[in-house]
Amino acid sequence: MSDTPPPAPTAADSNYRITADELRQFIERFERLEQEKTDIADAQKEVMAEAKGRGYDTKVMRKLIALRKRDKDDIAEEEAILEMYKEALGM
Repeated sequence: MSDTPPPAPTAADSNYRITADELRQFIERFERLEQEKTDIADAQKEVMAEAKGRGYDTKVMRKLIALRKRDKDDIAEEEAILEMYKEALGM
């Protein structure tokens, strides 16, 4: 074994440490958000289970939720086309 001290850290070494720390922070933030997303999805499932238990049709509820996110003009156009197609098929 030699008594030679380890080389002094260079600027590149400290940049690497800073980059590694920053990368770790980004990854940990993302992982926390993933966990929050999972927690929210679980809470949404609980809400739907509760609604189903009270007799609501959760399939229809999900359709309503999707409709509420859309533009009213797009919905009206889609409904008009749907009605036209249904009439064409004698429904």
